Amino acid sequence: MTASTALVTGGASGIGLEVAGLLRDAGHRVVTWDLSGADIDCDVSDPDAVSAAMEQTVREHGVPTRVVTSAGIGSSGPSGLLLKQAPADWERVLSVNLTGTWLTLRAAGQAMVDAELPGSIVAVSSISGTVVDRDMGAYCVSKAGVDMLVKVAAVEWGTYGIRVNAVGPGVTRTPMLPNPDAWLGWADGLARRTALGRLGEASDVAGAIVGVLELPWVTGQVVHADGGLALHSPIDAYGQLEKLMRLKRLRQIRDEREKAKEA
Repeated sequence: MTASTALVTGGASGIGLEVAGLLRDAGHRVVTWDLSGADIDCDVSDPDAVSAAMEQTVREHGVPTRVVTSAGIGSSGPSGLLLKQAPADWERVLSVNLTGTWLTLRAAGQAMVDAELPGSIVAVSSISGTVVDRDMGAYCVSKAGVDMLVKVAAVEWGTYGIRVNAVGPGVTRTPMLPNPDAWLGWADGLARRTALGRLGEASDVAGAIVGVLELPWVTGQVVHADGGLALHSPIDAYGQLEKLMRLKRLRQIRDEREKAKEA
């Protein structure tokens, strides 16, 4: 891996923070953007802020040729249902997750083209870009847009030697994820639905992102880093049978205990 200037948005926490650490360990000069707590404060949904942040990045650290767009916000719960979500909330999710990704890609791509430098960009998407999550409509739509955005960018910028891909995490333990242990059985249920048997960690996804950054013959692709969560069918007849068998066994244990008490 050749050392270069790397830019990570959303780099103050979660997946972005992990990516920044891995890139530093690899010898890159890393610049992080975030609303606060990063090298440069930047609201990626603001075109002027993105332009100013890119100018500062290039001036102080050089043109970034490794770019990861990890800045994003979530949207879930009853207020996220399509019939109930406020237009302002919908617009906010899309402005950060989709428009913010486009603005960052555009600024980074232009800087590389102007400097005649090849490079690699990875946008953080989500399996929610292809798998429907009820009450997360705005989030799902924003990530589906990111998936198509990287494909268009890959086609438009390939002649400049700029590769553009996306990595779509599954359920990952980051500050954006509500405490899964507070929802009885939820984390265990997800772990059972995941081929690798557990929830993802930010380090899992960060490793995938850095790996995709360095693939020289891959562009316009969306790689799911979800432990196999999206492989699971929602029909899952066998899973339903397993659930019924567990319930039956629990009832048997309860009945045996009741009989023992009576004896």
